[in-house]
Amino acid sequence: MDLRNAKWRKSSYTGSNGGNCVELADVAGVVAVRDSKDPDGPVLLLTRAALRTAVQSAADVH
Repeated sequence: MDLRNAKWRKSSYTGSNGGNCVELADVAGVVAVRDSKDPDGPVLLLTRAALRTAVQSAADVH
């Protein structure tokens, strides 16, 4: 999938130092997720439902 023109946005929890953060982009009906510190690295493609489940599962582990 060509992501060169994707409009990436950082998490609202990103601090001024970058930290451990992800960026998201809506692309062709899926959500692309990448490490903000490694924009040329691997990208995870998820449906909105899968992303929602992943976020909810992560929030439950505290």
